[in-house]
Amino acid sequence: MIFSSSFFLTLILPLFLIIYFLINKAYKNIFLVVFSCFFYAWGAPKFIFVIIGTTLTDFFLVKWMATSEKNTRRKLLLALSVSLNLGLLFYFKYCKFFVDNINELIHSFGYRGDINWTRLVFPIGISFYTFETITYVVDVYRKIHKPLTRFKDYLLYIILFPKLIAGPIIPYHDIADQLNDRFGKDKIDNKLSGFYIFCVGLAKKVLIANTMGALATSIYGEMGTGAGAVAPESVTAATAWVAAIAYTIQIYFDFSGYSNMAIGLGKMLGFVFPENFNNPYISESITEFWRRWHITLGNWMKNYLYIPLGGNRSDKKGRVYFNLWLVFLISGFWHGASWNFIIWGIWHGTFLILERIFLLKVTSGIGRFARILFTLVIVILGWVMFRVEDVHMAFKYIAAMFGLNHGDFICRLSNQDWAIAVISLFFSWFCLFKPFQHFHDYFFLQELKLRSHFWLAPVCILLFILSLAGLAGNSFNSFIYFRF
Repeated sequence: MIFSSSFFLTLILPLFLIIYFLINKAYKNIFLVVFSCFFYAWGAPKFIFVIIGTTLTDFFLVKWMATSEKNTRRKLLLALSVSLNLGLLFYFKYCKFFVDNINELIHSFGYRGDINWTRLVFPIGISFYTFETITYVVDVYRKIHKPLTRFKDYLLYIILFPKLIAGPIIPYHDIADQLNDRFGKDKIDNKLSGFYIFCVGLAKKVLIANTMGALATSIYGEMGTGAGAVAPESVTAATAWVAAIAYTIQIYFDFSGYSNMAIGLGKMLGFVFPENFNNPYISESITEFWRRWHITLGNWMKNYLYIPLGGNRSDKKGRVYFNLWLVFLISGFWHGASWNFIIWGIWHGTFLILERIFLLKVTSGIGRFARILFTLVIVILGWVMFRVEDVHMAFKYIAAMFGLNHGDFICRLSNQDWAIAVISLFFSWFCLFKPFQHFHDYFFLQELKLRSHFWLAPVCILLFILSLAGLAGNSFNSFIYFRF
């Protein structure tokens, strides 16, 4: 089940909210757990047992770890819990990748046999909730927060449906106190504010991301398979840039749209979820881009991987650079079991290192808008690698962008494509202009004044209606990050 479906928006969500708001607060969490299980099981009924089983095992492992006085036992239980979660992630998501590459390696030495491995369908959102289970055990191990005493509270943390499938990735210590102590924030103002944020996210997804996604797919082919792709040797430079920019717009509005919907739903239920995007395409460097893009993933990588590796503490710059590079290689691999994701992670990691060495100094004198444009080109080239799973094809599309393929296929944009592209570019960059610089903070962080509701309510209701109409006539509606 996905947020941006007419079935969910017109039937499931209204019924859920009516029941949730009417029942006694003593039963709200139980109802949330039951509904979240139903929400996940709707599309993956078999895998709900995987989540519940691993969550139950983790709950008791962490409980034993917290009560243990011996440090050796605590470390052993920590390693066991982390290994269990990463082991399942590896089994479902990465085994096929390694088996395929081992087969290619042994074939290169003349061996004709194959190691057989059935391609598995992995649980939706496994990358996201695996990271959250790790934050729980590590936070308790570090004594940042006490372990939960009731299994249903831990299950609610893991399976809470707004953020279950594609985040935001919420560390345990950020939400632990909200699980049973959020009902004072369950006010009408928060419900309305959450509804506004949800509608904005829905419009981002349906009206912008879906339109740009269909345009990108018309050139790159179906995501994951490449079926229907236009050969990169055939496209003109302009067409190659159209595809790259369309996907750049799609992935931002698709993922930030989902995050907005998750944050908005959470706010309607009394939860405060961390921000996940902050206008990343106005970044003046790749370093800044990663402070603005997928913020919760960046924070997770920093706190649970980069710092444990040594972070910036080493006296040797080479070690610091290696830590940074390794984190982004792993970040790329986290997105998918394919070489294009690994190359994408290395691409960003390399530019982060270059910025620390010299690039920030070089670009400091070229002006703000030139820095934004330079950063955006790096990001766009990275998105081509991210989007096109066949690495050789990805590099050919990039070559086409710089006129090296001499193709003659021209993509004709419709009036709708042009309109959506202009609108999306405006909303990607509008915070650069002084009148809009505080709009983000006003909309998402501040308490809304009464007069604000008089214009926000009709605007968001209109966006909701337009999104429903867009869903009725658009078959392109899957979320990109559901693949991860």
